[in-house]
Amino acid sequence: MAHRCLLYYITDRSQFRGDERARRRALPEKIVEAALAGVDYIQLREKDLSARELESLAREAVAAVRENSSLTRLLINHRTDVALAAGADGVHLRAEDVAPHEVRSALEISAHLPLATDHFLVATSGHAPADVFRAASEKADFAVFAPVFGKTGIAGAQPAGLAALREACGAKIPVLALGGVTIENAASCLDAGAAGVAGIRLFQENKIEDVVRSLRTL
Repeated sequence: MAHRCLLYYITDRSQFRGDERARRRALPEKIVEAALAGVDYIQLREKDLSARELESLAREAVAAVRENSSLTRLLINHRTDVALAAGADGVHLRAEDVAPHEVRSALEISAHLPLATDHFLVATSGHAPADVFRAASEKADFAVFAPVFGKTGIAGAQPAGLAALREACGAKIPVLALGGVTIENAASCLDAGAAGVAGIRLFQENKIEDVVRSLRTL
């Protein structure tokens, strides 16, 4: 392919084996593995945690990324306040969240901008091409389009398919493909115009170094 495949690891500690204590140990280890392997973005997406618990985990994740990579950027799912408090690199907004430009407007008047980054990333989710075009108009840095091949945890979600992904990639922001993406089908996403791929199981169920090596050769 003509461009370097961007990689986005989305966390979900519930998919690790063992009890909660074991899963909480496994998650930072996987984040470190992703940072060392050169994953571009990591989204901390632990939706069941309280704001206080999420902030504590986010601070741990920020430290883990910064200690092991100067390139990997950490985003927090949904909670801009937690992202700022923890010093994360950005926030990933759900489709039903406030618009990206509203986050940017709030940041412009905020006295609590993160000190460790010169640009606070605002990413968003899209489930139809129109969502991605709207995100581009609302000043999102990039969009994650899903589900391309399979479900993403949304009840009753049907695969959007490569044709819809190709249409979404016509927006003037990078689009990452999510939903049933594997090492075997990732190339078809890039062929459709995606700037990269995102996943949970893709990274959590494999050795991330091997995933990165395989996808960066596409």
